[in-house]
Amino acid sequence: MTTETNLPDLASLEYTAYIDDSGQLPEQFQGKIGVYALFDQEKVLQFVGYSRDVYLSLRQHLVRQPQKCYWVKVQTIERPSRTVLENIENAWIAENGSIPEGNGNNKEAWTQPIDVKTVMNPEEQANYQNPANDELAQMKIIKNVARRVETEILRVLETRGLQMQIRFNPKLKEEGLLDLK
Repeated sequence: MTTETNLPDLASLEYTAYIDDSGQLPEQFQGKIGVYALFDQEKVLQFVGYSRDVYLSLRQHLVRQPQKCYWVKVQTIERPSRTVLENIENAWIAENGSIPEGNGNNKEAWTQPIDVKTVMNPEEQANYQNPANDELAQMKIIKNVARRVETEILRVLETRGLQMQIRFNPKLKEEGLLDLK
């Protein structure tokens, strides 16, 4: 736990494996308010964020950026205070010496639902843009693209050893978005 006057250095915190030996995310952060730093396989800082439930945020980031979430450092706080959370987040980014990729131009990829329209292959794009298609046909095409992308994400997470159930919001698939339920 921390107070405003006692901002923890990112370097002083221990790395926690994003996916543990039993294929689970770090459950000790479930329901915890805090700031977290996400690192890739080489322990290069990728993103710093804060959340009212760090565990749920970790799940979302893993699905959105599975290749870049291997290690995490977390500082929890007792009572929600946006000021304290933002101060820690800003201090960690400054300590890093540069803005992590996920806090810069690529922030949406870390913080927003996956827009499958941006990852359509040429065949899917041609099919989707076919003038003969009505709105319902386009919705079916985009839903199938969402299913394909979902399968690819789940396959990557399976190869990483993830054992927990991941379920995407089915209503968002019709809009071409993937986000956890």
